[in-house]
Amino acid sequence: MKKFFDDIKKDIKFKSAGPGKKLTDDRSSKPQAPKVPHGAPRKTPTEGAEKAGAAALARIEQQHRPVLKTSQDAIRNQVKRELEAEAAATAASLKNTDVEGSGVPQKDLSCFSVSGVFFICPLTGKTLTKTEREMHIKEAILMRFSEDAIEASIMMIHTFNKDKEKVKAAVDVISKYVENICKNPTEEKYRKIKLSNKVFQEKVSGIEGSREYLQALGFESTTLPVDGEDRTEEFLVLPAQESEVLEQMKAHLERLQKGEPVRAKLDHQTQVFRPSQHATHFQLPPDFYNLTAEELKREQQLKSEIVERNTMLRTKAMREKDEQRERRKYNYVLLRVRLPDENILQGTFLAWERVAALYQFVRDSLENGWQPFELMAPGGQKLKDDEELALNECNLVSQV
Repeated sequence: MKKFFDDIKKDIKFKSAGPGKKLTDDRSSKPQAPKVPHGAPRKTPTEGAEKAGAAALARIEQQHRPVLKTSQDAIRNQVKRELEAEAAATAASLKNTDVEGSGVPQKDLSCFSVSGVFFICPLTGKTLTKTEREMHIKEAILMRFSEDAIEASIMMIHTFNKDKEKVKAAVDVISKYVENICKNPTEEKYRKIKLSNKVFQEKVSGIEGSREYLQALGFESTTLPVDGEDRTEEFLVLPAQESEVLEQMKAHLERLQKGEPVRAKLDHQTQVFRPSQHATHFQLPPDFYNLTAEELKREQQLKSEIVERNTMLRTKAMREKDEQRERRKYNYVLLRVRLPDENILQGTFLAWERVAALYQFVRDSLENGWQPFELMAPGGQKLKDDEELALNECNLVSQV
């Protein structure tokens, strides 16, 4: 603003200085520059001077400043525009302030959408992207061996191996090993596992973490002679154990049988916003879809054209089938809940999470979460707290 008025003052002084004079006019009061002799060569500009001159010309071409009007109305209009710009800048600087009564950071609604989908590692508490989560969890499990080898190997078996049927088959075989040892603690043959055994090779050896679990139980790798043959083979051998240790083995086996994969938990990225006309404005990153953004946009356009042509010919069953197909395209959903005070609560969810998860999210975000409340979907549909329906089955995903 100061520069603006300085420019106006300069313009006024220039115009009030009187009529201009030509540089060739002999009456000029300024001393004339010494004349260069005719035919004398001009000094070639340096490379730096040429670059500086080119840059200056480029700036002049790109920054054509409009001629400022000197009328009072023009000045008032210019000042008004400057003040509006300052007010907008001030509002933007407040985007990270908290909504009264809430500890959740607030953002400007003009950039309302999330930057991506993020997860929280249950072992380390670290926030991860979709591409980081699997490798980070594997590293966290391996680091856990120094603290509890039994727990780490169980996590490894259930997390590193994606085929649940193969995991179950391996656990069943390992369970048989341990049960035989506990039932026959003095029988040496039950405490030896030949690694070349067909059952072990087919069902156990290919499962990551299985050997680590057996070694955590106390099995040791050793080479033993093969009965009736002049050669040796590798075995896993468990030394004779006391009854107390055998009871611990039973407990460890139960942990293995009840083990679950370690999965990163979806970060809701809870945010609260003040009321705004932009509350229905969504811009989601490709992480929210199974398809890429370009594929989804192209398919949606084609689908809209087909539906427009065939609206009158489509049955209800056909429309429901298409809706189910559409729901499966979404992995995640960004939901916004308008609170009674008109503030807006936002969170990211899995598309197949139950409505009860949404109720719990709202309850956890309220200062008095024990107070009863109801949630209404767009269109007036009431969502029940004990509803077994998934969010995408309530047509909430399509609202994103």
